[in-house]
Amino acid sequence: MNAVSTHLVIADDHPLFRDALRQAVASVVASAKINEAGSFEELTALLDRESDVDLILLDLSMPGISGFSGLIYLRAQFPAIPVVIVSASDDSATIRRSMDFGASGFIPKRFGVETLRDAIGKVMRGDVWIPADVDLSAAADPDMMKLRDRLVTLTPQQVRVLMMLSEGLLNKQIAFELGVSEATIKAHVSAILQKLGVESRTQAVIAAAKIAGGQWNQASVPQ
Repeated sequence: MNAVSTHLVIADDHPLFRDALRQAVASVVASAKINEAGSFEELTALLDRESDVDLILLDLSMPGISGFSGLIYLRAQFPAIPVVIVSASDDSATIRRSMDFGASGFIPKRFGVETLRDAIGKVMRGDVWIPADVDLSAAADPDMMKLRDRLVTLTPQQVRVLMMLSEGLLNKQIAFELGVSEATIKAHVSAILQKLGVESRTQAVIAAAKIAGGQWNQASVPQ
């Protein structure tokens, strides 16, 4: 990766941790261009404006996303940009699902600056980095894998709609937020139900919550 043209985005809602990541990146590639986003909306707006990003460092939990929804959306919408998860939730199941959904690495927030620097350096050289003590070879839950395979068939816009359904928004509210017609949202919801193999929007949100480890909001889902 050319150091002069290296462009990274740090997406995390904690300014102090963004600063720590920025310092770690700068120590690996001093001339890197680094953008920051404190919410998922800021991140997607940035990526829509600038498509020349080489790497995204993404927190799993920040305004606008829950669980793996942000990662799923980014891999669908921007498949050419590697995404590395940097998260405080670093159990083996979370790390495994992150990799299953297409992350290029997983760096626990509990690690010090030296480890952050080493991990970022390795990822930027094209390698995959996960904690050394994590074993990804254990047998996966077949039902969970089947559900995951269905979830990744959603288009970027369908992932966005499902994220909003999970927040309890009505079709007309989602249509307003996305700048499309309510009929378009109804079509997206129908496609989501078909792809996930469920019969109602409530079941779709619950299915998504299962794959996200229960981090999606299941409260007040309109029928």
